[in-house]
Amino acid sequence: MKTLRKAVGLSVLFVLLFLTACGGGAPSATEVPASQDYEYEAPAATEAPAMEAPMYAPTMSATQSMNGASQPQAGAPAPKSNNEPYDMFFEDYGVNPSIDTEDDNLSTFALDVDTGSYTVMRNYLNDGNLPPADSVRVEEYVNYFEQGYPTPSERQAFGVYIDGGPSPFTQTERYDMLRVGIQGYEVSEEERKDANLVFVIDVSGSMDLDNRLGLVKRSLELLVERLHSDDTVSIVVYGSEARVVLEPTRGSKSGRILDAIYSLEPEGSTNAEAGIRLGYKMAMQDFKPNGINRVILCSDGVANVGQTEADTILEEIRGYVEEGVWMTTIGFGMDNYNDTLMEQLANDGNGFYAYVDDIDEAERLFLDNLTSTLQTIALDAKVQVDFNLEVVKRYRLVGYENRAVADEDFRDNTVDAGEIGAGHTVTALYEIKLYPEARGRIATVNMRWEDPDTRQVTEISKDFDTSDLAYDFRETDPYFQRAVVVAEYAEILKDSYWAEESSLDDVYDEAQYLSDEFHRDEVMDEFVELVRQARRMRD
Repeated sequence: MKTLRKAVGLSVLFVLLFLTACGGGAPSATEVPASQDYEYEAPAATEAPAMEAPMYAPTMSATQSMNGASQPQAGAPAPKSNNEPYDMFFEDYGVNPSIDTEDDNLSTFALDVDTGSYTVMRNYLNDGNLPPADSVRVEEYVNYFEQGYPTPSERQAFGVYIDGGPSPFTQTERYDMLRVGIQGYEVSEEERKDANLVFVIDVSGSMDLDNRLGLVKRSLELLVERLHSDDTVSIVVYGSEARVVLEPTRGSKSGRILDAIYSLEPEGSTNAEAGIRLGYKMAMQDFKPNGINRVILCSDGVANVGQTEADTILEEIRGYVEEGVWMTTIGFGMDNYNDTLMEQLANDGNGFYAYVDDIDEAERLFLDNLTSTLQTIALDAKVQVDFNLEVVKRYRLVGYENRAVADEDFRDNTVDAGEIGAGHTVTALYEIKLYPEARGRIATVNMRWEDPDTRQVTEISKDFDTSDLAYDFRETDPYFQRAVVVAEYAEILKDSYWAEESSLDDVYDEAQYLSDEFHRDEVMDEFVELVRQARRMRD
């Protein structure tokens, strides 16, 4: 087929040249048809996996070169618009299996407060495209939304909350959903620790767009409004090389900080390794022993100069984490964007990953939630759910595929897990199948974490009983309903085997119904609109 297309292309070109020689006039460049370099092939039929079998099918290793070109895949969906993003790097972590409690009644995972996957999806849809299935991390969709948990008392760092009811998306047999919620204590803006912030900003040529470097600059302007007088800000930029744009400057010198921000201009290639290394050097230079020490990377996650292998950069970060300097990654831009690296840098850097697609999202991060963005209240936070073998037949953790922790490592304090910021909420959903007529304890939820100041390890737990389970989905807490609907939406976009019985029509109907419960909730209204857009594109 390729040979035939090339031959046809050459034949057409020959005819046009012949006509030109005969007085037909020179054709414009747009009149010459371009030949295709590859052909589209229909996907081969595949069988559904066995219920108990995990579906792990990674499509890109995190250690792959960060600027490698993406290749067209057989069976890929046709573009939904003329501006479908190219060279977008995501990693498929698979879909969790349904597990019989007789085989393993313990489910253990590291807590995660990332939200980048949700805002990446929103950017795709607003540009007229469906997000790639590999880009979907279900827990990040769920955790983007408020959950309505009460704030724990002053004497308690965290509260554990559990509720549940039937899933509205299964038809063949009844499954219930459990919502396991963790709510951290809040810290006021006045009580926030003084911060040593080093912004490492990608100013390479790939960032020369308004929705990249321009949006970075507007985002940092917002942050300056919330600085304490004793905070310090440094700015490191990297293109072909890394350099310091702003030495450590007190928050009271806002004019000097803004001048440095306004001066940022795109330049050169992308030496991410040099930028991150210099950023950590600056963080150690102005280290605050009793404060917040954080490197904040603003980038599209791409590198093409210096060390471009993710593992090399990740290894450097792990060393600084031990010194008390943590990393937050903020992603910007579409086209040639490396979501995989940005998510893993934050994971290894004891921080979190967010993606800024517009100025409203920047306001959410740097104005509304600045304290939770910066101040960590729990290190190596993890949850272990102990299911009752006599009541629960099987269970499935929805999402958190790349956050799994071995059951035996739950109480091993040397095992790296997740970090939680002040006031942060973390939610996990479980799909469970109960034995008929079973009564009693469904599960015990155990949470364990290390205090970042005292290094004391604490463990708390809470039970959930069949008597606590709602019989009708519409009788459950509206926040629970929204979490279930958002998770189903994500699973459909992810092409999850477990969402085959439902559709975006079903999700849209539930989301519309729920919008009345969240009156004047802009995030909920936006979600309904996103589902509507996705439904239209998928039809």
